[in-house]
Amino acid sequence: MGLITRLGALLCLGAALSFAGSWSGFLVDSKCYESEQSNINPFDGSTYVDYDRALQIRTCRPTAHTKSFALVKQEDGVSVKLDPAGNAKAADFVRQAGKKSHDKKSYFVVTVTGEMSKDTVKVDSISRVR
Repeated sequence: MGLITRLGALLCLGAALSFAGSWSGFLVDSKCYESEQSNINPFDGSTYVDYDRALQIRTCRPTAHTKSFALVKQEDGVSVKLDPAGNAKAADFVRQAGKKSHDKKSYFVVTVTGEMSKDTVKVDSISRVR
């Protein structure tokens, strides 16, 4: 296989691993949510019976002091982390939304646009879903 062919195949593979898009879901504290996801009884054979994603999202609602964020996608419940710049944007978003919010227990339902690579989004923008 020639060098040009290998380079072309590598570029195609790299393009397949990341893609731009927009995802809606719940903004959560990434470390808290990971902890909640792994907090299951290893001897319980039916883990989905006791699984309450809404409770996990409420428990892991970000605060003004949150440093790392994740988006729990609405369509499939899968969480994806935000890149460092996205974490900074999310922190600003939470601080601004917190000043305007009268209900401190409400969810942050947002739309994140950017580029997905594996389980991390390189964030372009974060906006609140109306």
